[in-house]
Amino acid sequence: MTPRNFRLTQGILSLVAMISLTTGAALAQQVRFPSPSSGAVVKQTIGITDVTITYSRPGVKGREIWGKLVPFNELWRTGANAATVMEVSDEVMIEGQKLPAGKYSFFTIPAQTGDWTLVVNKNPNLGGTAGYKQEEDVFRAKVKAQMMPTSREWLEFSFEDLSDSAATMVLYWERLRLPVKMTVNTNDLAFAKARTAVSAGQGANIGFANYALQTNSNLDEALKMIDASIAVQETYRNHVIKARLLEKMGKKADAVKFLEKGVAMGKALKSAPFDLADNEKLLAAWKGTK
Repeated sequence: MTPRNFRLTQGILSLVAMISLTTGAALAQQVRFPSPSSGAVVKQTIGITDVTITYSRPGVKGREIWGKLVPFNELWRTGANAATVMEVSDEVMIEGQKLPAGKYSFFTIPAQTGDWTLVVNKNPNLGGTAGYKQEEDVFRAKVKAQMMPTSREWLEFSFEDLSDSAATMVLYWERLRLPVKMTVNTNDLAFAKARTAVSAGQGANIGFANYALQTNSNLDEALKMIDASIAVQETYRNHVIKARLLEKMGKKADAVKFLEKGVAMGKALKSAPFDLADNEKLLAAWKGTK
């Protein structure tokens, strides 16, 4: 082999070795190994508002938790690994404190006696408590910790006492139960979003009117919404909804006229609406009590 060919061969072998090392390192980065505290995400919708908690779940593993592994009167990431993160899609109230839509880090300060302190911080990218700045807190609130008769091995967040406008977010670990009350002004929020959609030409008139019927609120505005829908195109659905609105507003004679027309339109359809029979019965009942 000539010196020139030898140098060329050595260069090719070096390049192959470099590529192999680079490829091996890239593949190694793609391999996942189990974490002692596995990651978890819990998401709950309250009315139309999404609340998402992203956290890690440490285990008790025979250790003494409160006052030892988790010190009292010190900021705790309320989980493991990186700080626990809370994201809300709309403004919510947490223990009476306003939290705008956004993503936040979520801490607690455990207490041996008395209330724990809940801390919501505007920096969601903290590696635990490292880098935490109290001046970046959105708010702090007092919450009452409870000790349960039985122990839970793995830390867990859950949502309880759910309604369209409220829920209790609960932290469980070992014997701890830490309830955090959350409320959402769902009615105002739903109507506001519907108004925005209507203004943008996205046709939320029927949805607005239906929700007004469900909540028995904003009926006058809902009637205007449904009239706008009828002006665009008369359908079985918008006539039935208008009839129900009018009846709720005490205008039964007008309600009967619109329900009569709606039922007639429903009967003329090739595929009968799912609630046609119910509206026929309702029409008969209204006529019998005029």
